[in-house]
Amino acid sequence: MKGFMAVKRSLGSVKRFGVRYGRTTKFKRAQIESLYYGRKLKCPYCMKDAVKRVFVGVWECRRCAAKFTAKAYTIEEKLPVLEEKVGKEQPILVAAGEGEKA
Repeated sequence: MKGFMAVKRSLGSVKRFGVRYGRTTKFKRAQIESLYYGRKLKCPYCMKDAVKRVFVGVWECRRCAAKFTAKAYTIEEKLPVLEEKVGKEQPILVAAGEGEKA
C-alpha cells in the first residue's frame, strides 16, 4: 500500500523554533499567533479597526480611547444579541449590555 502520507499542517511563523518543543506545541502556538497577529480588530464601541492589546486580556481603542476586557489574544467581533419579549408583540433585539429591565 504505497501512497499513504500523513496530512501536513502548515506551521507558518513557528518554523523559527526548528526541531525544538514538539509538533503539537508548535501547532497550537501557530493557531494563537494567527489569531493575534493576522487580523485587524474592531472596537465594539466605535467600530473602527484601531484596537491594540495593552496586556493579557485588556484591549484599548486608539481612536476612542475605550479600554475593555476580552480574551487573551483576540476580542469578540460581534456583541451577542439577546431577545427580550414584550407582551404578545414581536421580540425586540437588544445588544448585550444595553437595555434596562424594569
